[in-house]
Amino acid sequence: MIKVSIFYPRKEGGQFDMNYYIEKHMPMAIDRLGAHPGFRGVSVEGALEDVLPGTSPIYVAMCHFLFDQVEDFVSAFTPHASLLQGDIPNYTNIEPVIQFSEVKILRQEPGTHLSSNQEAKNGFSS
Repeated sequence: MIKVSIFYPRKEGGQFDMNYYIEKHMPMAIDRLGAHPGFRGVSVEGALEDVLPGTSPIYVAMCHFLFDQVEDFVSAFTPHASLLQGDIPNYTNIEPVIQFSEVKILRQEPGTHLSSNQEAKNGFSS
C-alpha cells in the first residue's frame, strides 16, 4: 500500500481556507479519486495551534490518500489533474509539497470512524 501525502507548509503571508478545502475541494477530489478500485482511503488534517508553548506547526494542513500502488494513484489522478490543481487558488496561496511513501504499518482500532456529525459536516463517509 502507498500513501500520497500533500503538505501545505506554514509560510509568511500564506493563506489556507480550511472550510473551502473540506466542503468543496476534498469532496470533489474524493468523488473522482475514490472511484478508482485501488483507492483505500483518505484523511485530512488541520494543524493545532499553541499545543506546545513556543512552537508553531510546520504545516497548516495535510491530506493523505491511500492506494494499493503508485500506478493506481496516477491512473486515478491523471484524468482529473487539471480540475483538481486548478482549484488550488480557491483555497490557498501555499505551494503544496507532495510525498509518495510506502505504508509499513497501518492500524485503526475496530469501530473507529468519524461520527455521523463529522461525516455530514465534512462530506465524508466511513
